Amino acid sequence: QVQLVESGGGSVQAGGSLRLSCAASERVFRTYGLGWFRQAPGKERELVVGIMWSRGNTYYADSVKGRFTISTNNAKNTLYLQMNSLKPEDTAVYYCAASPSSTIGTLISQYDYWGQGTQVTVSS
Repeated sequence: QVQLVESGGGSVQAGGSLRLSCAASERVFRTYGLGWFRQAPGKERELVVGIMWSRGNTYYADSVKGRFTISTNNAKNTLYLQMNSLKPEDTAVYYCAASPSSTIGTLISQYDYWGQGTQVTVSS
């Protein structure tokens, strides 16, 4: 059974920073595509950042380019999302997800496994 355990999140003022973590099993970490999605109230869940560790490929949504950075700690099988220059529109529940696809998927349907979600709130 695939487990994705998220941590981090919280409340910050606009311009602040937060870091999210997602711990996965070694098999998932090294063979699955991993991504961070977010879902704001009344909106659809969207892919924010994705990574295919085995290929070194990354994807960033236009809305977060230059502000968010995805990284990994391979020894800990952990995925991170560093979020800087946060804006109120970044407020959402953030989810870590894993996809068995060999490429970075942008669709929810491409991801089979999900973390429990963590709330990020950015106040103006």
